Amino acid sequence: MNQADPNEQNFTRKIPPGDNMERAVCVTCGFVDYQNPKIVVGSVVTFGEKFLLCKRAIEPRRGYWTLPAGYLELNESAEAGAAREAREEACAEIEIDRLLAVYSIPRISQIQLMFRARLKRPEIAAGPESESVGLYDWDDISWAELAFPSVNWALQHYRETKDRADFAPFSNPVDGL
Repeated sequence: MNQADPNEQNFTRKIPPGDNMERAVCVTCGFVDYQNPKIVVGSVVTFGEKFLLCKRAIEPRRGYWTLPAGYLELNESAEAGAAREAREEACAEIEIDRLLAVYSIPRISQIQLMFRARLKRPEIAAGPESESVGLYDWDDISWAELAFPSVNWALQHYRETKDRADFAPFSNPVDGL
């Protein structure tokens, strides 16, 4: 099925029947172009007491440190997406432990699912979206050079749960937005 292109001139902004929000609606066929948040999946990956961090080679925040994370693909589970992102960004093979947090970032229309994971072996290398990657002790993390607030949140939430097998997933800190 072909979807109509909302950039074409036969679209108008209006509230479709049965809805309560203004949307791009095709005046010819009535197709409604729903714009929905993007889902980001990633992991706090550890090897022993060290944390896997990736220095971004792309915008936004090129040159800053992040966790291996990125957009979930169609027809992909969240866990498979997080493992794929670790392979793409750090050539890392990981084992997902459990869901760590669900962060809502409305200003950029993102929902972030962050997992706890372990590196299966210490061999890592920068993928195409990373300038460099490394395994860092907690005290060696360059906190001022973290790319996004949610990277800091996830690391802090990991630290709160590192010795726990059971916990409810975290959400945004109260002062997180």
